[in-house]
Amino acid sequence: MLTIDGHCEPRFTAVREEFFRNFTERGDVGAAVCVYVDGARVVDCWGGHADRARTRAFAADTIVNVASTTKGMVALCAHMLAERGKLDLDAPVARYWPEFAAAGKQDIPVRWLLSHRAGLPAIRRPLPAEALFDWRVMTEAIAETPPWWTPGERHGYHAITYGFLVGEVIRRVDGRTVGAFLRDEVTGPLRADFFIGVPAAADGRAAEVLAPPPPAEGETTLWDTILADPDSLAGRTFLNPPRPDGLVNTRGWRAAEIPAANGHTSARGVAHVYAALARGGEIDSVRLLAPATIDRAIAEQSKGRDEVLTLPTRFASGFMLGMPGGLFDCGPGRRTFGHPGRGGSIGFADPDARIGFGYVTNQYLTDTPRHPDRRVLSLVDAVYAALP
Repeated sequence: MLTIDGHCEPRFTAVREEFFRNFTERGDVGAAVCVYVDGARVVDCWGGHADRARTRAFAADTIVNVASTTKGMVALCAHMLAERGKLDLDAPVARYWPEFAAAGKQDIPVRWLLSHRAGLPAIRRPLPAEALFDWRVMTEAIAETPPWWTPGERHGYHAITYGFLVGEVIRRVDGRTVGAFLRDEVTGPLRADFFIGVPAAADGRAAEVLAPPPPAEGETTLWDTILADPDSLAGRTFLNPPRPDGLVNTRGWRAAEIPAANGHTSARGVAHVYAALARGGEIDSVRLLAPATIDRAIAEQSKGRDEVLTLPTRFASGFMLGMPGGLFDCGPGRRTFGHPGRGGSIGFADPDARIGFGYVTNQYLTDTPRHPDRRVLSLVDAVYAALP
């Protein structure tokens, strides 16, 4: 019998009810949702199982691979360095990473890495699967790659390269990897679980990721469409290096730093970080960013047809911006920012409603026209309906 554990303030009871329906009607196996409003944790629920065999209960501190939700944490680290005067987002990347200037990239500013305008979503040289775990190989391959379009003129989702691009700039500027910076400067002070590189001590808390079930006969998922042609820009973006089935459930994947794709967090962890950003950058006497820095960080940089995903997307400097009815549909907030992850996880902040939201799931699902993944939006709608 399914049991939903945790806490939910009375006015948010509908969120708990929708969370329950995510299991009974929308395909969840193990998941958690956490919501902060103005720094107070008003929803903190979890349920289901952390493994395919359904022998391990999903707990409050279960961590899940949240895929591209990781990108928001990478962006936060870059903005913290910018606020401290160590990184100029409008300076050429080559100022900090001289090798990046190869192949005509000498003038690309750091901001275009964050806003997916650099023209580098894919690596031109074919790489083996193991390259993904070798930081030097990945960054050298990216540095030698010419842009796929004139940088700055268009935008396209840098699905994997984003983490190595921004992560290498952070490493050159600060000396620490992005995972170490996040631990030391963000999640450590907040006592929040969000890892880019899961330590051995936390590995036992990781949920098993379950692949999406096949679509119904006659239906095609977004990912099927994107990856139909491996030689297309989308195919090159997502398939080089290749990622074998089951890779995300290996210790090697969890331990590595692949900053665009392999963050592991609990719902509490990601919601806690965004709760700080939703209320001017501070929570629990820990300040991450100044309000003015947040305003600059979430100013729109890219909007319209995405050269990789071939659908409309909208980006600030590293954060995805809310698009009702689009890829990042997270409620009515006009200034909502954060990042979804493939499979269903999400973290976001709404600075106007002062909401920090986190949802993690180990059952990856993909949208089809007749069967959209409604898990997140059902929760988000219930949250906003409960606000005064």
